[in-house]
Amino acid sequence: MRKLVVSTFVTLDGVMQAPGGPGEDDSGGFTHGGWSVRYWDEHMGQVMAAAMSSPFDLVLGRRTYDIFAAYWPHAPEEAGAKPLNDATKYVASRGRPTLEWAESVLIEGDAAEGVAALKEGDGPELQVHGSGNLVQTLLRHRLVDELRLWVFPVLLGSGKRLFADGTVPTGLSLVDSTVSSTGVVIGTYEPAGEVVTGSFALD
Repeated sequence: MRKLVVSTFVTLDGVMQAPGGPGEDDSGGFTHGGWSVRYWDEHMGQVMAAAMSSPFDLVLGRRTYDIFAAYWPHAPEEAGAKPLNDATKYVASRGRPTLEWAESVLIEGDAAEGVAALKEGDGPELQVHGSGNLVQTLLRHRLVDELRLWVFPVLLGSGKRLFADGTVPTGLSLVDSTVSSTGVVIGTYEPAGEVVTGSFALD
């Protein structure tokens, strides 16, 4: 079975919208696009390079696909461009978009069923980047094997959140963590079953 990994940049208050630039996603009147850029350091580049050092395929929501497709095919010399351009890109969309980025494949029918079928097949690791709505779907159907959360020390107060209303309660186990020189906490989590509750109250 193929492993499915979600890798996402989020603010300390859980916003994941438009980390890379002002024009990336201004839907809902979002005015803080590019909030992650000033925090990038050499260590973060090394962590990202390591994550892309082994073969992988991408599973992307339509909006994230469009953002990636508008940039990476046209910047082949950028760090990280080759593995992204070489990967097969599986795209979840409610419509039938024209997918012009090389090695792009539309997930036909129900997204959760399509991704479950991909996991059952042969091939490299499946990586999900961004794609907030798709991540919610994958979590709801318990298809995520690992979460790599890059938590940035900034509060935005508004914007699309990774764990929005409807998130399925799930226990997680921290299996790895590292911190950049700029205070970005990169944590790797695996699902750990149902949420276990208790009480600190004295008997």
